[in-house]
Amino acid sequence: QVQLVESGGGSVQAGGSLRLSCAVSGRTFTLYAMAWFRQAPGKEREFVAGIRWTGGSTTYADTVKDRFTISRDNSKKTMYLQMDSLQPEDTAMYYCAEAKWELGTEIDDYDTWGQGTQVTVSS
Repeated sequence: QVQLVESGGGSVQAGGSLRLSCAVSGRTFTLYAMAWFRQAPGKEREFVAGIRWTGGSTTYADTVKDRFTISRDNSKKTMYLQMDSLQPEDTAMYYCAEAKWELGTEIDDYDTWGQGTQVTVSS
């Protein structure tokens, strides 16, 4: 069983940056891919970025492409999301998730979730 714990959220002004972390513990030798999702109040949870654990290939939502960077450190068993040029519309609870089998962009592609970390961007 894999456990995921997010950290690094906070409050910033528009144009600022934050770096989220997702610490992975438990059974990690079968990790295939992981991703970040976010959910704003009153909205559905949406895909932000994903990464294959082996090889490190990545994919991003169009709304964050060129502003956010996903990465992972195998030795630390940690995934990161560097968020630059933050905008008020980026305000949401951010969740990390482990893929069932392969990197995907749908919620149903993931079966293990962290508790979330709040990101608030003020204008």
